Amino acid sequence: MSLYNRTTTLLIGGALCALSACGFEPIYGTNSQTSKLQGKIAYFEPDTREEYNLVQDLKTQFGDTGKPEYLFQAELSTTENPIGRARDTSIARYHIVGSAQYTLREINTGEIVHSGDVSSFTAYSATGSTIDAITNPRDAYRRLMNILASKIATKTTAFFEDQK
Repeated sequence: MSLYNRTTTLLIGGALCALSACGFEPIYGTNSQTSKLQGKIAYFEPDTREEYNLVQDLKTQFGDTGKPEYLFQAELSTTENPIGRARDTSIARYHIVGSAQYTLREINTGEIVHSGDVSSFTAYSATGSTIDAITNPRDAYRRLMNILASKIATKTTAFFEDQK
């Protein structure tokens, strides 16, 4: 048993040394470019529930606005299609495809610092109770906005890390 623990400890120690030797640095580390975005992004005013959810998820990633240096803007697009039918030919499931085209502008200059687009999909069941008919689509759209926000945050942090 002690040989196993010793071997495991040596392997973990060796892996950590290898990571530090290759210049590994946490993306949200204290001195990272990404940490400089925390609290520095102002967000567009949402008009829809989906836009609101996207902005809230981005605030979770980048923090609420303190002293804004950048303005985040996005255009959302969603399409809902039936994908499953029950024996009585009623629709049993819906598939939602969503995309967002986004820009991050420097507030002082208006210059676009970073832009891109992301897309994903989710689905929900159309069967169930009356409450399910209301909550299932809302939950699916909520999940979709969370996925899109995560993809935007990943692309943005990767972009800023490459700017070193």
